[in-house]
Amino acid sequence: MRIAHDYSVRAAFRDECAALGVVLRGLTPADLSRPTDCPPWAVRDLIAHVRTGAGRLTGMLAAPAPPRAEVDAAGYFGAAKFTPQVDRARVDSARRQAGEATDPAEVAAGFDRAWRAADAAVAHQPLDRVVRTRHGDPMALTEFLVTRVVEVGVHGLDLAAALGREPWLTPTAAEVVTALLTGGRAVPPELGWDRLAVVRKATGRASLTDWERAVIGAAGVRLLAFGG
Repeated sequence: MRIAHDYSVRAAFRDECAALGVVLRGLTPADLSRPTDCPPWAVRDLIAHVRTGAGRLTGMLAAPAPPRAEVDAAGYFGAAKFTPQVDRARVDSARRQAGEATDPAEVAAGFDRAWRAADAAVAHQPLDRVVRTRHGDPMALTEFLVTRVVEVGVHGLDLAAALGREPWLTPTAAEVVTALLTGGRAVPPELGWDRLAVVRKATGRASLTDWERAVIGAAGVRLLAFGG
């Protein structure tokens, strides 16, 4: 399923990264040590994880292209990405990269360099380019870019919570993420959810009530569960 037009996905990636960059440039050294709801990560570790994810396409696009795509954005978030072994590697990698970072300006600059390099690499590629993920999945470039919007947008909610701020999820990113999480289906209006609520509920950042589950089920909407 095509989540959104290729250019819309790239715009969402750029918008969400730029919004996060503004937040990072306003952090204090104490902010970097705040705990997050992604234990055992502190804010500095979570930022390192997001920086790596946002910049990953730079290396992927420098590698040879697989012959064809075999996995879409929804399939990318399958259970194999969330095994204990993969989770441990993800946690340890972010903590190593973050180290004992204490300078918010350096942290912000590192994130800015990473996502802008990836965006520049995307700009020089044909829309039908296929890439291979670090997990070995051959994916269409646009489908993988959808996963990057998810990474930056959803972890942005985690950072906002850790920093005690209102979420800054951008409209373009919210559109891409909710389309993925709902399979492009409309959420029943009686739920009264905006896109931010959809993202929170679908990703476990807010709990679903039994009534909400019943309404979603009756409408035939299957929310994508990461790792499910």
